[in-house]
Amino acid sequence: MFCVRAPVLLSRTPGADSPGRWLLSSRISLRGSSAQRTEQHRDESSSRGRAERDSAPHGPGGRDGSTSTSSSSRTRAANEISVDFDLTREAYKSKDSLELLRSLVVFKLCSYDILVEKNTEIMDLGKKILGQRAFNQFMKMTFYGQFVAGEDHKSIRPLIQKNQAFGVGSVLDYSVEEDISQEEADSCEPAAENQSIAPREEKQNEQQQQPEEEERGGVTAARLHSDSAEAKCDRHMETFIKCIKASGGSSMDGFSAIKMTALGRPQFLLQLSEVLVKWQRFFSFLASHQGKDGVEALNQRLELNQLQESLTKLGAKGDFCGWFADRKEETSGTIDVLDWNSLIDDRHRHQDLLVVPNVQRGELEPLLEKFGPEEEEQMKRMMQRMDILAKHALENGVRLMVDAEQTYLQPAISRVTLEMQRIYNREQPVIFNTYQCYLKDAFDNVSMDVELSRREGWCFAAKLVRGAYMYQERERAEEFGYEDPIQPDYESTNRTYHRCLDHVLDEIAINRNANVMVASHNEDTVKHTIHRMNELGLVPTENKVYFGQLLGMCDQISFPLGQAGFPVYKYVPYGPVSEVMPYLSRRAQENRGFMKGVQKERGLLWKELKRRLSSGELLYRPTY
Repeated sequence: MFCVRAPVLLSRTPGADSPGRWLLSSRISLRGSSAQRTEQHRDESSSRGRAERDSAPHGPGGRDGSTSTSSSSRTRAANEISVDFDLTREAYKSKDSLELLRSLVVFKLCSYDILVEKNTEIMDLGKKILGQRAFNQFMKMTFYGQFVAGEDHKSIRPLIQKNQAFGVGSVLDYSVEEDISQEEADSCEPAAENQSIAPREEKQNEQQQQPEEEERGGVTAARLHSDSAEAKCDRHMETFIKCIKASGGSSMDGFSAIKMTALGRPQFLLQLSEVLVKWQRFFSFLASHQGKDGVEALNQRLELNQLQESLTKLGAKGDFCGWFADRKEETSGTIDVLDWNSLIDDRHRHQDLLVVPNVQRGELEPLLEKFGPEEEEQMKRMMQRMDILAKHALENGVRLMVDAEQTYLQPAISRVTLEMQRIYNREQPVIFNTYQCYLKDAFDNVSMDVELSRREGWCFAAKLVRGAYMYQERERAEEFGYEDPIQPDYESTNRTYHRCLDHVLDEIAINRNANVMVASHNEDTVKHTIHRMNELGLVPTENKVYFGQLLGMCDQISFPLGQAGFPVYKYVPYGPVSEVMPYLSRRAQENRGFMKGVQKERGLLWKELKRRLSSGELLYRPTY
């Protein structure tokens, strides 16, 4: 028997006997110690920064009293870029006065808790009182007009072209799909409370009930449901293709956002996430047995001999030492979590090595015993859809931004995204993954993927966000009794965000093979990024560091950045009014804390309106 902390994001799902090859396999070249390389890169970056600072003049004669200064310091100082986010004329030159007034009204309304918390009920009441047509027109004049670009790819083109004329690109997001996928995800059984395998008695009962279900037509009904869900995913893919073409046709170097839950059944993503979380946590359990508790994920290294001995005692029969020794070009006698995860790539030949603890039984069981032909086929179809979208993106000069979703689906989403990055990010960053920094394990996820891209030689590409599902995640964790995956407070989230950002910026400075979008409305974070870019010698024209904000928010950050030459993008949702309303409702919930704190933006809007009034420019119309 053994004791291990049970995974909290797992659910029990019926399965089949044999797993299929449900992930694209990619051979990983493991060279040396990732921990040593990570520390070496950090040391190089720190040394570079210290050298540059030490070479700067200290008073009239510099540090040693001489009148000479470092040419590199002079060059760096001359190339440093700063942006003033308080210049209202520059910030709002793309807006007419009615648009500024609308922003003020909408931001003020969003600051009232009751309007945000009861927004669905209020909108339903508005439809009854005004009627659908009048209600739609009212929304276009207010919330929809503020945060949504239009109803289809044709109607949004003028706004995209106007923003581009003022230095701001677009990330197109057909928001109808987000709503559909969100509802499907919420319908999934929660993973946390069903983490372990059912006792044998329950399994026997399930087997006894199965013939009855088949007689009642349950299998036929399930098959029809599956076919219907796959057809819906195909329709979503076609919609995303239109979005990609619209992005390519409306702007240069644009992005198109996609939701993975629109390309595959959320229940399948939940099952795949269960497998990945189990495997990851088994590594952590084994690391704890070797005294590696409290060590960062990439620095946890397992002694192979001890690993083989521990697994043998637990009942494993495979030759782990032999498998890893054959894979590693340099035999160091240890493995890290990336080596461990590479076993899944070879699962079809070494299923005997893929075993995990069953907490209730106190024994090992096959990791993939619940993945049968149906799961294999679902994975194949999802990867095919992603492959089609990636090819369309390449043809249209567009990059794909894979949105983050709920924690119980995210492991699978990140894994599928990573598999596509391995294929399409070889020469340039085509596919971006999203990392939510309000998650406690955000830095581990970022640092592991950066290291994996370095080992395999593809371009790491990421969007960093603080997070969008905090209230939902916390309520769900409390309801089902598992550990809250969210950081305890905003300050902790900020620290994690800046830590992840600094890690990627250092990687860009060292290898020039990483890319990051700083998707933040926080002015301090944007200033921190610019400061670090100046320190590391990263210039905007390299197109390695991007900035992103939501449409209708923080124009005083987006447009000055664009006019200063930084690659900056607005996240541009579009879709029919009636079908985009759930998206607006979620955005209101997700950003309610932020919207209450936009006093500075509201102050700048008032300042610009007053300036235009006093200077006779109240009827100002942007020209481009």
